[in-house]
Amino acid sequence: MAGRLLAAILCSLMLLAVACHTLNDSRIPAMPVNLNLSDRGMWSAYGVAGFGDFNYFVFQSGSPRQPSGFPYVDTSATGFGGVLLISGVDPFTGDAGVPLAYDLSCPVEKSPVIRVAIDPVSLEAVCPVCDSHYNVSSGAGAPTEGEAVALHYGLKRYYCHPTSLGGYLINDRQ
Repeated sequence: MAGRLLAAILCSLMLLAVACHTLNDSRIPAMPVNLNLSDRGMWSAYGVAGFGDFNYFVFQSGSPRQPSGFPYVDTSATGFGGVLLISGVDPFTGDAGVPLAYDLSCPVEKSPVIRVAIDPVSLEAVCPVCDSHYNVSSGAGAPTEGEAVALHYGLKRYYCHPTSLGGYLINDRQ
């Protein structure tokens, strides 16, 4: 009986330890995301090609549109703070050179106007306010430095779906 109790306590402690390291990537409110880069021409103009290549998409009232020439339509949506699109390594499959998408809002600041930006040397997304750093090129948006590490806050991820036309659709649905 004592052995079972000890085993149950140890198992509970291990689960607690693992739970403490769980990444919270849902702190940013759910907002629609819909970017149509489905054909090869749109993808060549606005998509991402080689490792570390990135682009920002912002289509929200009160903010300048990014990229400035992108043909946004009524069904376009860029999440809470905008979308960061970067070419990297899918941390779940190991596939290289794939597009990865994240919300631009820092989960620590939780504001649609406080947006992370890519550091061109480290290829990490960095918050200009709290100085949290996030691994967006191969780490699923996990924090690497700053307040976000202690809080276990990661960037909100979005999905990139390949199309038969040579591009991608970026949205909030798997």
